[in-house]
Amino acid sequence: MRRRTVLANVATGALGRHYTLRTVFGGLPPAELQAARGHLAEVGLADLAEQRAGTLSGGQAQRVAIARALAQRPRVLLADEPVASLDPEAAEEIMRLLQRLARSENIAVLCVLHQVELAYAYADRVIGIRGGQSVFDLPCSQVSREAVHRLYIHEAAAA
Repeated sequence: MRRRTVLANVATGALGRHYTLRTVFGGLPPAELQAARGHLAEVGLADLAEQRAGTLSGGQAQRVAIARALAQRPRVLLADEPVASLDPEAAEEIMRLLQRLARSENIAVLCVLHQVELAYAYADRVIGIRGGQSVFDLPCSQVSREAVHRLYIHEAAAA
């Protein structure tokens, strides 16, 4: 995907809805290209539509991935460590974007985060998982720092 344009990269998110010989070989329906332009505008990258995806910064690449996900018309967006490799400013930008999309597009966004401060700042609910088991599932305002800390305590320390 790094060799394709940002626009083509986003439009590929819609290919699952199209079953033609043209799409099998990477052709993109004009209507999907137009929709992809709209998704790029939603994530603030409309001006980069014709740029090669491989030339983007980490934060820009993450926004392209979000736009591509939007092209799939999701009701739920799963984001596994969406800010793990980003600098703090870009991470905040991505989290604000995901929060805005959740509210404006009525999309449930489920984020796996290890940066607890980002969860406190942007989450409506926090689910604490340890050893594959849910430890708590609460509105963010009800999650204590102590409860979060207990998630990271090693079992060896308890012995």
